[in-house]
Amino acid sequence: MPVIKNIKTILTAPEGINLIVVKVETDQEGLYGLGCATFAYRELAVKNVVDNYLKPLLIDRDVHKIEDLWHLMHNNAYWRNGGITNNAISGVDMALWDIKGKIAGLPVYQLLGGKSREAVPFYRHVNGTTLSDIVEKIETFKKQNINHVRIQWGLYGGIPKDLNTPPNSEPGVYSNPTQYMLDTIKMFEHIRKHFGDELELIHDIHERLMPSEAIYLAKKLEKYRLFFLEDPLPIEQVAWLEQLKSQTATPIAIGELFNNPLEWTDLIKNRLIDFIRIHISQIGGFTPARKLAVFAEQFGIRTAWHGPGDVSPIGHAANVHLSLNSHNFGMLEWWGFSDAIYEVFPGMPIVKDGYIYANNKPGFGIDINETLAKKYPIKTRVTKWTQTRLPDGTLVNP
Repeated sequence: MPVIKNIKTILTAPEGINLIVVKVETDQEGLYGLGCATFAYRELAVKNVVDNYLKPLLIDRDVHKIEDLWHLMHNNAYWRNGGITNNAISGVDMALWDIKGKIAGLPVYQLLGGKSREAVPFYRHVNGTTLSDIVEKIETFKKQNINHVRIQWGLYGGIPKDLNTPPNSEPGVYSNPTQYMLDTIKMFEHIRKHFGDELELIHDIHERLMPSEAIYLAKKLEKYRLFFLEDPLPIEQVAWLEQLKSQTATPIAIGELFNNPLEWTDLIKNRLIDFIRIHISQIGGFTPARKLAVFAEQFGIRTAWHGPGDVSPIGHAANVHLSLNSHNFGMLEWWGFSDAIYEVFPGMPIVKDGYIYANNKPGFGIDINETLAKKYPIKTRVTKWTQTRLPDGTLVNP
């Protein structure tokens, strides 16, 4: 049986976003696997855990024992379920699934029981500074047979104006919640009038509102028939979801910040959400994500895996394989990548006419050109977009 002989981290940023890929090499020449460990804002901490803790723990262990090795990595530090450790575990875990698929000569989705659908529908992001800008971008996607779009007027928190911030306030990303809510309602009214009712619309509050404000906005948007409303509440305030769900039929999606099963168990079993939006490397990788998908299916909750630019192409491929298999798949977020990404990561999933197709190669079907990856070095910097503030200067959730 093949065993682990080396584990290394590959850090690269072809689009200026720090990506972390873990490569697990075996004692069989040419047999290796790749996994996503991307925590774009703490990349060096994740690399340190992989290189200095997981690697010495796993050398010479059987690559087939994915379940046992996941629990070994999860328990080894004693303190569990942190974002840095979980991402490190994810990199190894996905790589082991990739290896298992290559040994079997099958795509990973076949190891899970095969396809529930031939391809995966997805949504794209539309962010605009004006309503006409948003309309134009939607029309571009519709020409590509993309009928699901997430619309944001000025991205998260809207476009601030007339903030009246006190002198000497701390620097940050400021927004006005009232202005944001009113602009968002106006945006949905405009888009529905322009495109009609058949376009599937998504919006991300991104935790930017107080619970009562989120309930108000969800109720106001109900008439525009959203496909889902994402992250109306921060994870610290999910107890408000019962009140929200009791007052509106707007579908709710949440989960990209979750680390621990206790954060989603009650939300799913009490049916307080409609879509589970997990960032799968953040919960420890492919192994816990497939268990989560099966758990959610028992309660009629659909999957909508997190798929922004700060998920590596390996992670996106894993999302596609899970989505092909899961009976309770709902929708997939797709970033839309530059040519540089396709060059560095050959074997990317195939996008055609509003659907994503796996390339059907063994494992996750995706590789990395390490020579090209080195041409796009990461930059470790202070993260600025998360320094979000109210008009009076108070720091709030990003």
